[in-house]
Amino acid sequence: MTDFWSGWIIVLTAITYVLLAWVLLGNRKITQTGEEKTTGHVYDGIEEYDNPMPAWWIKMFVLTMLFGIGYLIAYPGLGKWPGLLNWTSVQQWEGDVEEARLENEALYAGFLEQDAATLAENDQAMRIAKRVFANNCAVCHGTDGKGSYGFPNLTDNDWLYGGEPAQIAQSIHDGRSGVMPSWLSALGNEGVASMAAYVQALSSGNTDAPELAESKQKYAMFCSACHGPTGDGNIAMGAPRLNDDIWLYGGDAGSIMQTLTKGRSGKMPRHAEMLSEAKIHLLSSYVYQLSRQEP
Repeated sequence: MTDFWSGWIIVLTAITYVLLAWVLLGNRKITQTGEEKTTGHVYDGIEEYDNPMPAWWIKMFVLTMLFGIGYLIAYPGLGKWPGLLNWTSVQQWEGDVEEARLENEALYAGFLEQDAATLAENDQAMRIAKRVFANNCAVCHGTDGKGSYGFPNLTDNDWLYGGEPAQIAQSIHDGRSGVMPSWLSALGNEGVASMAAYVQALSSGNTDAPELAESKQKYAMFCSACHGPTGDGNIAMGAPRLNDDIWLYGGDAGSIMQTLTKGRSGKMPRHAEMLSEAKIHLLSSYVYQLSRQEP
């Protein structure tokens, strides 16, 4: 804040206080002498007396103004004046955060000593983990963990990078980046349509049809290096399985053709700077048990 605006705020505040004091004290009527006066207002024969406010009411106004003056001396409120107590909302917030951190540190340290299977049976740990998940993961994967278009379902047993607690923790800690290139130039329009049909056949387990023979050869040439000869996928590369009925971008012919034509790019952000080691461990245990719940 510049000195100009700081000065203006101080002057305007002081003028406001002086005007309030003048209005209050200049219009007070502490005592009533002689005949009671009326305001001149009459309502159905009922007159309104012009009596003064009770003395305690006036005193309350005065005390309020004195309190305000004391507040402006002790706390920031007059331009750049920091107040005698040097209090700031930032310091208050930082103190509250540090207090909460110290309070929770021992609790999370206890969680860090337990493995995923043990934590999954700990109701308190899972309640906390559910809130951590809601604050950091639900925006993409949904509050129930079932994902959406382009965001993996965490409640099934189909994992791009592995579903063991350590693998899940690595995904949360370091993030993931998956890219599939476009195959339009290599396959052509007709080849894309034929390959989409073959991928659907992989999902249904029927790849021996004669009309799929050529696509099967092209699959072995272009696709098997990542997705495996039989479509089992590859968790080392994050290449999804193609021989089940779980699809990240849709399993209909049109969606598969779009994937082959334009490619796909998926990214999960790194959370190492946002979550502590204990929270990542707790969160990975929560995600691990999500996929092992009874449907």
